[in-house]
Amino acid sequence: MASRRLGIIMHGVTGRMGMNQHLIRSILAIRDEGGVTLSNGDTVMPDPLLVGRNEEKLSSLAEAHGVERWTTDVDAALANDDDVFFDSATTNLRAGLLIRAMEAGKHVYCEKPTAESLDEALELVAVADRTGVKSGVVQDKLFLPGLVKLRRLVDGGFFGRILSVRGEFGYWVFEGDRQPAQRPSWNYRKADSGGIILDMLPHWRYVLDNVIAPVKSVSCLGATHILERWDEAGERYVADADDAAYATFELEGGIIAHINSSWCTRVRRDDLVTFHVDGTNGSAVAGLTSCLCQPREATPKPVWNPDEPQPIDFFEDWIEVADDSNFDNGFKAEWEMFIRHIVEDSPFHWDLREGAKGVQLAEAGIQSWRERRWVDLEPLAL
Repeated sequence: MASRRLGIIMHGVTGRMGMNQHLIRSILAIRDEGGVTLSNGDTVMPDPLLVGRNEEKLSSLAEAHGVERWTTDVDAALANDDDVFFDSATTNLRAGLLIRAMEAGKHVYCEKPTAESLDEALELVAVADRTGVKSGVVQDKLFLPGLVKLRRLVDGGFFGRILSVRGEFGYWVFEGDRQPAQRPSWNYRKADSGGIILDMLPHWRYVLDNVIAPVKSVSCLGATHILERWDEAGERYVADADDAAYATFELEGGIIAHINSSWCTRVRRDDLVTFHVDGTNGSAVAGLTSCLCQPREATPKPVWNPDEPQPIDFFEDWIEVADDSNFDNGFKAEWEMFIRHIVEDSPFHWDLREGAKGVQLAEAGIQSWRERRWVDLEPLAL
């Protein structure tokens, strides 16, 4: 069996998500396991080149994890013989970097949103088509054990006719004065492409499209609840980007989905994100790792009586969906699929076209908020 090297330029991996999920738990984990195995038994060994602006952070990260290559020179990185360019840095720089990479003949893989606007996202698709490179967009929540189990219930017809979806996402992101914030300050500034609508509605597009049913239209109300925060240097700044979004979606088949997204909520639910699906024959609640279901036959029969304590424990009659698979890290699983797609042209669905759909929904959500109305999603000319 043969082994080959795959050079991967990794831009933006000094940030929390890029470092933890993409570099350490994906690419370096694949390296430590001996590479990605192809269908013919050959292996592909990823060889990362870390790229960023902060020389000290890059050198420390490389030394800590045994990565031999790093640089602050993006142009030099794009001029080398590496095969793939990956980006997980700030949204407002992404489209330009991806275009430069594709023009240099690199396959591209990136976080979402792929761009700040739908026009930019569609331009990325056009450049990929013109240059003939392959593309991939991170759709990590599709690989979460909880959502994999939920998809099994959908595919198996467990719900009967699906009626509705209720999603809750978020947690309290500290302002940065008394306790350090868990997210970068750019997330809360409009000028830096911050805002939870642009950040999270692309996620809800691929989750709803791929697990439940395609999204047809959206009604969204955004809010900026926390008006000032403190940045990484301890300096106070005006937080003018939306930090919460309350969105209702109409899906194909008459299904209604409502998802609250907030960085200003204290969690009292099963997980940081939960999806409650109701159908005529049963219901289910999925989190990051677990999925509970309640078939029609096990549904209790409550009676409204505000004068007496509720006799039913509504948490009791739910069944854990079997955890009968060996679930790997979701980011790593998609990286392995993309690497196989690059090397042996195996199927990979989540390209820049799919990424554009997420940007379309975010843009429609912002339009809905601004104009205070429902916005339909037109089919994209892809």
